[in-house]
Order: sequence, then C-alpha cells, then structure tokens
Amino acid sequence: MDLLKIDKITKTVKGNIQITGSKSETNRLLILQQFYPNLTVKNVSNSDDSRLMQQALANSSNEINIGHAGTAMRFLTAYFSVKENSEVVLTGSYRMKNRPIKILVDALISLGANIQYVEKEGYPPLKIIGKKLENNFVEIDGNVSSQYVSALLLIAPTLKNGLQLKFKGEVTSVPYIKMTLQLLAELGVEYLWENNIILIQPKQKIKDKTITVESDWSSASYYYSLVALSPNAEIKLTSYKKNSLQGDSVLVEIYKKLGVETTFKNNYILLVNQQPTTNNLKPLTLNLQNAPDIAQTIAVTCFGLGIECFLTGLHTLKIKETDRLVALKTEIEKLGGKVTITNETLHVKPLSKIKENIAISTYDDHRMAMAFAPLATKVPIQIEDANVVSKSYPTFWEDFKKVTSYTNLIL
Repeated sequence: MDLLKIDKITKTVKGNIQITGSKSETNRLLILQQFYPNLTVKNVSNSDDSRLMQQALANSSNEINIGHAGTAMRFLTAYFSVKENSEVVLTGSYRMKNRPIKILVDALISLGANIQYVEKEGYPPLKIIGKKLENNFVEIDGNVSSQYVSALLLIAPTLKNGLQLKFKGEVTSVPYIKMTLQLLAELGVEYLWENNIILIQPKQKIKDKTITVESDWSSASYYYSLVALSPNAEIKLTSYKKNSLQGDSVLVEIYKKLGVETTFKNNYILLVNQQPTTNNLKPLTLNLQNAPDIAQTIAVTCFGLGIECFLTGLHTLKIKETDRLVALKTEIEKLGGKVTITNETLHVKPLSKIKENIAISTYDDHRMAMAFAPLATKVPIQIEDANVVSKSYPTFWEDFKKVTSYTNLIL
C-alpha cells in the first residue's frame, strides 16, 4: 500500500482492541529463551521486529539480514558474541548500515568478543565469531541507547563470572534497563544496581518458567491520541497491568493532562475522553528521556489539540529508523505548524487551523505513520507507505477501522 487516504472521522471513536504483546519484552525473552530452553513465552509480539528476531535465532546460515530491526541488531550482536563455535555476518537495511553500533561493539570486545566491521568502521554489517567471554567488567556511557546496555545484561548470566557493568555519567532510558533486570529476576538471576554499577550473577540453568508478555504500551499510545482528539471517545484495550515493566506506561499520567482518564480493570484499561473543551488545556512540558518512543504521538496529539508542547530528553531519536526530530518538524510544518528542534528537544507551537489532505511522509518509520493517523479526527489526511506499521503493529489499520467506524479505509 503506497498511499492511504483517510477522510475526516466524524463518528464517535469507540471500541475494544486486543493489542499484541510488547515488542520490548518479547525480544528480550526470545534471547533469554536461547540460553534457557525451559522458558516458555506466551502472548509473543506479532511485530516485524520480533518475527525477524525469531527468524534470526532459528537461522543456520552464515549471513543474517534483520532489515530495519534496531533492537534485533543490538541484541543479536551480543548474543552471537557468546554463541560458541558460531560465525555469522549480521547485516540489515541501508538505514541499519548507517545506525551506529560502535559503543556496543567496543563494550563486547572489552569482554573478549571477536567482532569485525565488514564495511564501514562503527556500523553494521558485523562479522561475529562466537566464543566464551572470560572478562567480567565493562564500562559504558550512561546516556547511550538503553538497548546497548540491555544487550550486555541479557548475556551477563551466561558469562562464567557474571558481569559488572559500570556507567559513565547520567543513565538514559532507565525503565528499559529495569525491564531487562526484572525479566532476569523472574528467571531467578540475582542482580544488584547501586549508584552507577550493575552486578549480574552467573546462572547457567533455571527452573521451568512460563512468562506471559504484557501488551505493548507504545502501541496503546495511538489510542490515547485518538481519545484525546475525539470528544466522547471511549476505547477498551487489553491486556495491561497497573504495575507495568514498560516505561511507556507513563502515558497514563501524561494523557491525564490532555483530558484522557485511564481506568484499570481486570486485565484491560478503559480510556475515556473527559475533556469537554480544549480551551482549558495547559501547554505541556515533558522530559521523555525515559520514554522517547512516545514522543511522536505526544507531539502530534498536542498539535491536533492546538496546544503548545515542549519535549526534552530526545537525543536518542536522531538514531532511530529515521532522524525522528527532523521528520516531526518537516511533517508538522507541512500541516501548517511551527516547530523548533535541537539535538534533544522539540517545541511545537499552538495552531488553530490544520491544513487538509496533506500527504505525510513516513521515512520507513512505523511510528510516523501511526502517530499522525489520529489527526484524521480533525482533518482529512494521507499517509504514505502506510504498510510500514508492520514493523511493530501489523494490524494497526484494521484496529484503527474498528474504533473509528471508518468504512472507506482500503487496506
């Protein structure tokens, strides 16, 4: 599907949606399952990223292509480093070949890994020869992508002497690191995080264990946006926990400021628009250092509501599927908005009238497509390369149809 045209949504937004398991939790558990085969994982994400991860782990060839899947690239780099007697070239899309990985590679080499750059220094493809890693100390900048850190933590219990990981400077995306540690703890792995050091104890075997993956909070963000932008809207989403491991669960508190009330029920959440008018909504200032994946959704929601927002802590967005800060500025300004960005901030100024029938470029980025779709509650809009959503949420457009009663959406 090249271009999806969405007429202005006029019916009340309402419905029930079952969202697939968290991509973040799934990908961590898929790696751990390789080390602990008696781990059973339920409600696995149906995202492209998780499917590519499963295929890569089952692949017996010497070259593995993970496309745009950044999480898979990072986690698999660490995994294949400790897979003894294996030799693999890990590659990906053109964009993946331009996403830096040197920080993780340097960390793994300091532990004794055998990794070589096949093309450009500091970037995939990587040639990895798996071996037993003898060292147990690694130092890494705290403000890098949490996926580098999680990649190291996931292999840590398999190392003979465990791992001592020391952070330099302030730590970014703490919830994602905590998610990894909590999943390790559920398997019986002992850890200690004090000040700037994480200690992981070795664990070669675990007791039989079944873990059910919680539904993805990042995917829920688009429904929060729909509800915020739609008077009288009401959406039920399953399956969610009040005490979530996912950092993006901060959506509950953030969207409360935008008029969305979240009620936790048995295994589901109910989102209700309780904002009769947007006139009394205040400008939104947030530090999203711990939840950068919901920045696009929040920026577009505020733009649609006609309120000012200032988002900080976004430095990791520049090395995602695209430079998300530049992409947001470009597309919101096509709609008539005014946006200012730096390397880590985004400022959207309030706007009273949005341009209609604008084609939104998605830049091979699933979140661009889904973040802008809720604007159809305000104006007709077009989404280019709409199938890009399959990276994290393959059934998004079908679910979008359900809650918007949209009958002309051609999929």
